Amino acid sequence: MIKVLYFTSLFPCWSETFIVREIDELIRLGVDVHIVSLKHPVEKMVQSDAAALLDRVVYPLRGVRAVAQALGACLRHPWRELSALAGMVRGLWRHPMALGKTLVVWWRTLALLPTLRGLAPDHLHAHWATYPSTSAMLASRRLGKPYSFTAHAHDIFLEDHLLADKMRTAAFGVTISEFNRRYLADKVSPLALQCMRIVHCGVRLADFKFAPAGRQPGLILAVGRLHEIKGFRHLVDACELLARRKVPFQCDVIGEGPLRLALQSRIDAAGLSDRVTLLGALKQEEVMAYLARAGVFALPSVVTARGARDGIPVALMEAMAVGLPVVSTRVSGIPELVEHGSSGLLAEPGDAKELAQCIERLIADPASAREMAVMARRTVEREFDVSVEAGKLLSAIGQPA
Repeated sequence: MIKVLYFTSLFPCWSETFIVREIDELIRLGVDVHIVSLKHPVEKMVQSDAAALLDRVVYPLRGVRAVAQALGACLRHPWRELSALAGMVRGLWRHPMALGKTLVVWWRTLALLPTLRGLAPDHLHAHWATYPSTSAMLASRRLGKPYSFTAHAHDIFLEDHLLADKMRTAAFGVTISEFNRRYLADKVSPLALQCMRIVHCGVRLADFKFAPAGRQPGLILAVGRLHEIKGFRHLVDACELLARRKVPFQCDVIGEGPLRLALQSRIDAAGLSDRVTLLGALKQEEVMAYLARAGVFALPSVVTARGARDGIPVALMEAMAVGLPVVSTRVSGIPELVEHGSSGLLAEPGDAKELAQCIERLIADPASAREMAVMARRTVEREFDVSVEAGKLLSAIGQPA
């Protein structure tokens, strides 16, 4: 049995269902997985699947024991740790906040070494190319075990946490789209084309019954963090245009985040408070109930002024899996999931007018919408089945490049 330590920033995290599904599938495939969370739990809502994994989680040590074990590691190998510190400073000195947090990760990793060594891992894998993969890289050198990491979105588009070093020293790297792989090759290192494998985030198809019939045509659903990259302000603007054109609709938005007040103000100013509802964060079981009823799924992702953007949103995969016609945008890897006019519709990012036209098209032409839903399900079955994608990751772990 292969033993894998799985590094994350925070576990459980309500929005990272894709990580939980991948871990579940690895366990189903016979892997003994323990999860290393760099932070203690802070979220009140815990998804059911994540709750079932809590007995596998290792959290950072606190107090005197943490200090004693980290200092002990430094005293036993002073030159190694000084060299590590020098490398972190050299790579991140232009980004003092990231450097400071990385030093905290270094300290916490040192404190956890006896615990991690006791778990006797064969391989370390990290989700996100920032702090979790830094911790995995540090632990790998000290435990003498190979490591790998998965890169998603903000961790490559906004931040570069020693990425070139990680691509050079990891047994392999994973990213979720061909767009990401080529972006890394262009912006970080040509090595990405050799060392970065594509393993999609995916859905557990058995959990998503395909049911394209019996939906409410004018019910628009959106799911995602209330963050700028999701483009929900453009969805509100599109809804205002639909209202002006007398299109019958109701729009529900599931998710929580820093833009909640701004979005609510935009909804109120547009006179849409009775037609656009911010539902907040919901458990996965509740989200599934909304997915089963809605007539159109909208996720108008954008690229921010800083360059932040989505990878391939799992929420889109979930909607496509259940037979819910989708509208999204031509951002990042989304066109690798949604083929315009075949498995869904794509608008230009930030274009509320085109977004409204796409939504109206699906509402007005249910036959065409259903054809797209059928193609969408086939796409998910073929390329975004978590059992297949987890198998690719396991194969890479067993036979790294």
